[in-house]
Amino acid sequence: MNQKKPNRLEIFIDGAARGNPGPAGIGVVVTDGSGLVKEVAKYIGEATNNVAEYTALIFGMEEVRNLGAKELVINTDSELLAKQLGGEYKVKSQTLKGLYAKVTKMLDSFNEIRVNHINREENKGADRLANKAIDNAGKKRVGKSFILKHKNSVPDSLF
Repeated sequence: MNQKKPNRLEIFIDGAARGNPGPAGIGVVVTDGSGLVKEVAKYIGEATNNVAEYTALIFGMEEVRNLGAKELVINTDSELLAKQLGGEYKVKSQTLKGLYAKVTKMLDSFNEIRVNHINREENKGADRLANKAIDNAGKKRVGKSFILKHKNSVPDSLF
């Protein structure tokens, strides 16, 4: 069966860091006009909140590009990210400059991109995923199960 690729997708993105820098995660919710397409929760290691926000954007853009959409709506509760993308704020941090350059290069993959600076309340799904990624960082997943803690007293073959 031939499934039509969506032309326009929307992402809700969020980055979270516990400490600044500290353990960090990203959350991405991809939707189309009719509902949820995909969710991403990923632990990214030690990072600042702003690095996590940019990383979430990059992952979201990659997901949408892989799904074949040519129009993208970005929803973020990060004022810094939204205003840097819009050119209202300069990108001063050397770390963010590299991430910003990657984002601007990815813009060529799309015919149209809209950026919405939204309230945190409107971004609960992405926030939940970013925090879930941090919460699950030390847990090794095997299918639907995971190892919460493992002392070497039990051989791995028993799992």
